[in-house]
Amino acid sequence: MDDSGASSLKLESIRESLIRQEDTIIFSLIERSKFPINSRGYDESLGLVQGFSGSLARFIIEETEALQAKAGRFQNPEEHQFFPENLPPSLVPPHDYPKVLYPAAASININKRIWDLYFNELLPLFTVVGDDGNYASAVASDLSCLQALSRRIHYGKFVAEVKFRDAQQDYEPAIRTKDRDALMKLLTFENVEEMVKKRVQKKALAFGQEVSLNHNDKKVKCKVDPYVVSRLYEEWIMPLTKLVQVEYLLHRLD
Repeated sequence: MDDSGASSLKLESIRESLIRQEDTIIFSLIERSKFPINSRGYDESLGLVQGFSGSLARFIIEETEALQAKAGRFQNPEEHQFFPENLPPSLVPPHDYPKVLYPAAASININKRIWDLYFNELLPLFTVVGDDGNYASAVASDLSCLQALSRRIHYGKFVAEVKFRDAQQDYEPAIRTKDRDALMKLLTFENVEEMVKKRVQKKALAFGQEVSLNHNDKKVKCKVDPYVVSRLYEEWIMPLTKLVQVEYLLHRLD
């Protein structure tokens, strides 16, 4: 870890990034909600792509990640591939990203879990039942959602690093004994989590309201249920972020 990395990692900048990522996640959900669920795009057995054995969604996302890899996207330690196997190398000169994380961070990737929860649990909560045939457009929106969620959850590595530096004496004993429960307790601040849930719910209400010029229409309609966004953070984003933090900290003293 170099000095530039150490100086660039501040708790305030981490918080600002997490708040901005809330906006990205909410807007990506709003974009995906324009389409019905379009289940055929995710059916592995249909063979919609000639010569490809998986779903259309998997085909589009694998091909998109390959292109983005060539453009250097995954050189950024904040980005994580959903299909890292056999990705092509970058064709652009590497950017000198600040070295703020320990090497073990590169091995932590829980995108398989994010993929499963998104398609099996989250997607049905904010899309309507139906099929409009716009599978490619829907999957493109899915990828935006997936990458926004992945970036936010894996940002836990940076959160864990700054917390470790601020209170190394508190974290070291639990790290040395590999005490996951103790680490999870140190990382959990219920008042902060409650504030985040309320903030994202309020943002979803503000960003996603249907605008009506009918002054007699007093009922607020939202493109994505604000409660679903709050639930997303409570049940998935924050727990998975802390899981990433624990996995990172367990190797912090290696």
